[in-house]
Amino acid sequence: MMTYSESYLKGNQTISNVFILVGFLYPNKLQILLFLVLLVIYLVTLMGNLLIILLIKLNTSLHTPMYFFLVNLSVLEICFTTSVIPQLLVHVLVEEKTISIAGCAAQMYVFTIMGLTECCLLAAMAYDRYVAICHPLHYTTIMSGRVCVLLAAASWFIGISVEVAKTMWLFSLPFCGSNHIHHFFCDVPPVMKMICTDTSKIKILGITVSVLFIMSPFLLTLVSYVCIISTILKLPSAEGRRKAFSTCSSHLMVVTLFYGTGHITYLIPKSSSSSDTDQVIALLNTLVVPALNPIIYTLRNTEVKGALRKAFEKNVFPPNPGNQRRKFRKG
Repeated sequence: MMTYSESYLKGNQTISNVFILVGFLYPNKLQILLFLVLLVIYLVTLMGNLLIILLIKLNTSLHTPMYFFLVNLSVLEICFTTSVIPQLLVHVLVEEKTISIAGCAAQMYVFTIMGLTECCLLAAMAYDRYVAICHPLHYTTIMSGRVCVLLAAASWFIGISVEVAKTMWLFSLPFCGSNHIHHFFCDVPPVMKMICTDTSKIKILGITVSVLFIMSPFLLTLVSYVCIISTILKLPSAEGRRKAFSTCSSHLMVVTLFYGTGHITYLIPKSSSSSDTDQVIALLNTLVVPALNPIIYTLRNTEVKGALRKAFEKNVFPPNPGNQRRKFRKG
């Protein structure tokens, strides 16, 4: 494998051992405002996902397959956002927005792991909802604890193993020319533009990964929801249909947000004149969507809202022992 020092040399063109992330170019006052907005949304993302994890951990009524996958999703969202946003916050405030080659590789690796793992995990969650609605009598048998662990472990294994191979290959190729990355983090497309050798093979790898581990989970999710909606429409009562749909509506919204923003970010052709717009869309994908996920699951999920209400009442308004003793004596 070509070493870093060897890979940055081609002819008379060389590239330094750091990249410069161009990022958002706004006046200083707007930079400060951007920093504050990003910081608030990032903290909301962390607190929201940590709250989901804590609620599920402390409430035994939520120890079910759906919430097991939700804990994995919350952990994933925290890692996904943290791989990009802390460095972006620093770069918003400083003049030199540099990142080392190794740091760029690590950031891309973590970011792409989380993205690929989320594709697989959302498919596992869709399958869970399919079994719950279409085969309710066999749900506990099919979605056993062992099956849930295997599905989650497979999602993480696919993300980690596939992306380590792809990232190592990409960063073994020679970079040359300008070391400016026209993005606020080391995403695959802008880094690929800096490679000064034939990239056809790694592009083929990228297409293969997309077909096998992104499109396949998406199609599985789509088929699951076609079956789910078909089953729900056959239910005799409107109340039954409403309750059945409420059990999967939160997940459906998360899937729509994830694939919708991902499609806009990576599949719609980009123009050089709209780099700021492209970065804003990427920011929605990396920060806003992970912040919305816990909100969606909290506001649209009766069980999570109930657990949150109980935890709030227990810790903020604990029962008065004196009142309880008086009620006991009266009884």
